[in-house]
Amino acid sequence: MSLLRKNPLKLCSHPCRCGYYGHPTKPCQCSYQEIKKYRNKLSGPIIDRIDIHLEVPPVEFKDLMKKNVKNSLDSKTIQEKVIKARKIQEKRYGSPLKINARLKTKEIKKYCILEPRAEEFLERVADKFHFSARSLHKILKISRTIADLEESEIILKHHIAEAVQYRILEKPLWQN
Repeated sequence: MSLLRKNPLKLCSHPCRCGYYGHPTKPCQCSYQEIKKYRNKLSGPIIDRIDIHLEVPPVEFKDLMKKNVKNSLDSKTIQEKVIKARKIQEKRYGSPLKINARLKTKEIKKYCILEPRAEEFLERVADKFHFSARSLHKILKISRTIADLEESEIILKHHIAEAVQYRILEKPLWQN
C-alpha cells in the first residue's frame, strides 16, 4: 500500500508468470488457471487504486530505430503541452502544487464539468464495466487532465472515452 501512495504510476506487473501472455511472437507457457492465480496476487481493491492501466506491447528493434514515426509528437511538443496543462491547473486551483490527480470528491464535482454526451457515455460504460466509485473518480480526474491537455474548459465525450480506455485493461481476467 505504501508503494502505491509514494508513486502510484510506477507499479507494474508482468501479464503472467512467464511474462509472455499476449505477446505477438512468443507463446505463453502458462495455463489459464496459472494466469488467474498470478494476477490474483494483486487484489481488485489494489488494482482499483492504480490510476492508469496500460499495456505496453513489445517493440521490434527496427521500429525502435526508425527516425520518423508517423502520428507521434516529439518530446518538446509534449513538454509544451504538459506545461500549458499545468498552468491551466495552477490558474484553476490557485496553486502550482494542486493537480487533477489530487482532487477530492467535492472538487471533482466542482471542476470536472461534463458535456451532456460525455455524462451519458460515462453512465453507459460505468454500468457495462461495473466501475466502483473510486474508478469513476479516477476516470473523471484523468478526463479533466486530457481536457486540459487539449485546452478544453469542459470534459467532452472523447476525453471520457480515452480515460475509460486506461481503466479497462483486461478487466475480466483481473477480476475472475
